[in-house]
Amino acid sequence: MSKVRDFLVEIGTEELPPKALRSLMDAFAESLVAAIDDARLEHGPAHRYASPRRLAVMIEALAGEQPSRRVTQKGPPVSVALDASGKLTAAGSAFAKKCGVLPADLTRTISDKGEWLSCEIIERGQTTAELLPGLVEAALAALPIPRRMRWGDGDAAFVRPVHWVVMLHGATVIKAEILGIKTGNKTRGHRFMAGAPLRIAQPADYLTELETSGHVLADFEQRRELVKQGVEAAAKAVRGTVVDGESLYDEVASLVEWPVPITGSFDASYLKLPREVVVSTLTGHQRYFPVADKQGALLPHFITIANIESSDPQQVRRGNERVVHPRLADAAFFWDSDRRISLAARHDSLREVVYQHGLGSLADKSARIAALAKWIAMELGVAPNNVLRAAMLSKCDLISGLVGEFPDLQGTMGRYYAQHDGEPDAVADAIGEHYLPRFAGDALPAATDGQILALADRLDTLAGIFSVDKKPSGNRDPFGLRRAALGVVRILVECRLDLDLAAMIRVAAEAQPVGKIGAADVQAELLTYVSERLRRYFLDRDTGLAAETFDAVLVREPSSLVDFELRLLAVQAFIGLDSASSLAAANKRIANILKQAGEPGAATVNEKLLREDAELALWDALKAARDSQPPLLERREYTAALNELAKLRGVVDAFFDGVMVMADDKGVRSNRLALLTELRELFLNVADISRLAVA
Repeated sequence: MSKVRDFLVEIGTEELPPKALRSLMDAFAESLVAAIDDARLEHGPAHRYASPRRLAVMIEALAGEQPSRRVTQKGPPVSVALDASGKLTAAGSAFAKKCGVLPADLTRTISDKGEWLSCEIIERGQTTAELLPGLVEAALAALPIPRRMRWGDGDAAFVRPVHWVVMLHGATVIKAEILGIKTGNKTRGHRFMAGAPLRIAQPADYLTELETSGHVLADFEQRRELVKQGVEAAAKAVRGTVVDGESLYDEVASLVEWPVPITGSFDASYLKLPREVVVSTLTGHQRYFPVADKQGALLPHFITIANIESSDPQQVRRGNERVVHPRLADAAFFWDSDRRISLAARHDSLREVVYQHGLGSLADKSARIAALAKWIAMELGVAPNNVLRAAMLSKCDLISGLVGEFPDLQGTMGRYYAQHDGEPDAVADAIGEHYLPRFAGDALPAATDGQILALADRLDTLAGIFSVDKKPSGNRDPFGLRRAALGVVRILVECRLDLDLAAMIRVAAEAQPVGKIGAADVQAELLTYVSERLRRYFLDRDTGLAAETFDAVLVREPSSLVDFELRLLAVQAFIGLDSASSLAAANKRIANILKQAGEPGAATVNEKLLREDAELALWDALKAARDSQPPLLERREYTAALNELAKLRGVVDAFFDGVMVMADDKGVRSNRLALLTELRELFLNVADISRLAVA
């Protein structure tokens, strides 16, 4: 076998999109390693690297060729390959020649599909140099890039134009053309701090050569950690701490190749603005890190990460300060001017803003949200006055100057403006909270009014977009419907809102303008869609939860997600019982018997037809269980209900051991089927136990 050597591939590009850099880096490495594994090339650990102008993968100890393997070649059927005397026909001889063997070396393979000639051959492995270009191209083609761009005169397409490609196996360049660029062993360093292209002698030299000669830290995680350390040290130097740094570290590390922290300042008068406005100005527009004191109050300082080691850092600092001043001045102007017009006075203007083609204006959406919020409030027994007012004002901040400049402040500014207008605190808080949760793991609305408004807003969005047939497809979700559906699930489950999900969806669907899809179809589709998010929510939340356990509860279609969770917890506890395996198997058996019987059982069990001791014992136990179950189910004490049913294990096992269900006597058979039907329905009260995968 050829020599085992390290492998390096680097794709050099124009600046890559910073928010996607980590995912591109991970996907490239994972796809390439998977392709190499599929190609049966042995290798050691893989390392992934990325900077604004490169994606790279280094794989240790990559074999020089595939191992040879013995494979069986399938030939023509015997009826075609042999004549009546058993000699090879032309087809049989051609097969032997193709395999490179003598006729005597051919064998026969027999299966239920027939008999044909076959032969075993040694398939020589291809060299790594032959395989790698195709594997790299395939890995690049599989990257999660929504839109690829073209450049120059060629047909190559990638997330950004490609300028160089390094591909080395040891010191040897793998000759190929990747994305229209011929491979080599030369990379490029920092755009401003490095000169001529850098030669990479072997993969192990890659990081060191780029850092020492190219002023590039290609290791993403190392660069991110240096950004974090530099920002924290700079904040400490001005007696502060970094505000929400984790939200920016990845993105800033994706913007720079040689991070240098710079501390700047701004006029302290801007601290009179709402905290969120200052933070959004610094982080959203400039990717600066705000600084706060020990009490959490903002300081008139910020930290930026320069991508150059300047000989005059003070000039870099002053340049960044000059940039941030007009941003804060604009924010102050909008803050002052916005408060001159109340939220209520803005409501009529919502009629001029189209929400979505086919779904009316923002005013129409506000009215639908208000109607649905009122319905939810009445279902919960909550006075609807505040949530109705909040619903009508909830979208008014969208036409304010500040939200126009800082869209991420929608809702937040609505709360500030509502407070300024003298609206009740409950109304202001509901407006501020109704966009929560904004992302996975985000906080939920704390107050009931905010929870109701958040539900109404999301359900109206879901029902509306489904009604105009613009639901998500594949990876595309331009309206954020997956996030909206998961938000509905989280609010209902984690805020313990005991509401009928299907009924809420029905009310939301019926309120939509006539779209491409009728309300009934929207309701069915949307209920299925939310149920899929519910599955993902519970499976992600509890890694020990089996999909079969979830399905056992889902098939019962509990109306309330609070009730759903209680049933799920009860079934999980039931699985841990010694009797669970036996009872799950019995329920499967009962389901199969009833399905295969092809005839209904008696309407009720006739005690006079119960002949065997085992069926009499089961009937007595069933009657006792029927009496004990309703109070437990009414109180949603599902764990206790299943524990009671677990006591039936002995009589159920005895029944199946000693009783022939499908008796010759039609009356007895029908009566025993009725007995099993009662037993199955008793277990179905909580979940379909027959679906459980219990060892």
